[in-house]
Amino acid sequence: MSPPCVFPCLLLTHTTPPTPYLLPSCRVTTPAQSPPLTPCLGQSQLTTSPMTAWIVLPVSLSAFSITGIWIVYAMAVMNHHVCPVENWSYNVTCTEELPRPGFPKTCCTIQDIPLISKCGSFPPESCLFSLIGNVGAFMVVMVCLLRYAQLIEHSHRCWINTSALVSGCTNALGLVMVGNFQVDHAKSLHYVGAGVAFPAGLLFVCLQCVLTYRVAVTALDYWMAHFRVALTLGAMVSLVLSGIFFIHESFILQHAAAICEWVFTVDILIFYGTFTYEFGTVTSETLMVGLQQSHHIGSGVLMGPRARGSTMGGATKGLKSPGGSSTSTHLNCTPESIAML
Repeated sequence: MSPPCVFPCLLLTHTTPPTPYLLPSCRVTTPAQSPPLTPCLGQSQLTTSPMTAWIVLPVSLSAFSITGIWIVYAMAVMNHHVCPVENWSYNVTCTEELPRPGFPKTCCTIQDIPLISKCGSFPPESCLFSLIGNVGAFMVVMVCLLRYAQLIEHSHRCWINTSALVSGCTNALGLVMVGNFQVDHAKSLHYVGAGVAFPAGLLFVCLQCVLTYRVAVTALDYWMAHFRVALTLGAMVSLVLSGIFFIHESFILQHAAAICEWVFTVDILIFYGTFTYEFGTVTSETLMVGLQQSHHIGSGVLMGPRARGSTMGGATKGLKSPGGSSTSTHLNCTPESIAML
């Protein structure tokens, strides 16, 4: 019996059927006996199965914020800090009236108009108003980051996606200022926050409408895009009307401005909730893709072309419908790609 071969087999290939040349006493392993192929060195081991728990984030943002601001409104009405939204009768001045617990005010002035900011000006509702602003801003940032990374994952890198991320984060910053600087105690900072949050929020939904049409694949995707356009048009009209009515001193127009402000806010929050449709296909790689893109942009000068290509090559996915199943795009090593010595 010949001793086992201690030298590796040398495999040479030709264009016409390859014939292996073996050193003496070497045995060729048949395909049936070959071990299963293992991933290439450096290949990402992250799973690409959908993490459907992310669909809770947009729904939670909408439900928490809409419910919260209406609770703030109810508390302000019951505490006689604002008048009910159905009240259209205002006086120049009011005599001191005895508060009736559980009943709204009967005499209202322009200071009692139920603007959202006015509802959260005094305690105890101001505490809840600040909490809603801070938590809501954090959830807005998370939604914007996930949406940005999801579009990057779908090989959709463009200035519109980046602008949408910036406008969404700016909207969150404005919400923090609005929630923490009440209009009756820090009017200038409150108005700066509102002037930042409202236009930035409108810009965000406009850009997301464009992106939704660009990545739409199925008929359901286009229906979602149409629905978002309708929400955006409603938000735009209500914001413009709110600004026009707010600069007038008429009690009726001031009250109309408050109603338009409520419509705009609820409209934008519903728009954020629609991202539940896309977030059903978010995988564990989605956020990593966004982080890799940011790292690639920040360190692109230090990385060579080959390094940049290898970094982004593994992070790019093919375009798929948001409602479809997630598929892996990892490639396994093939024998033709390995030189055996």
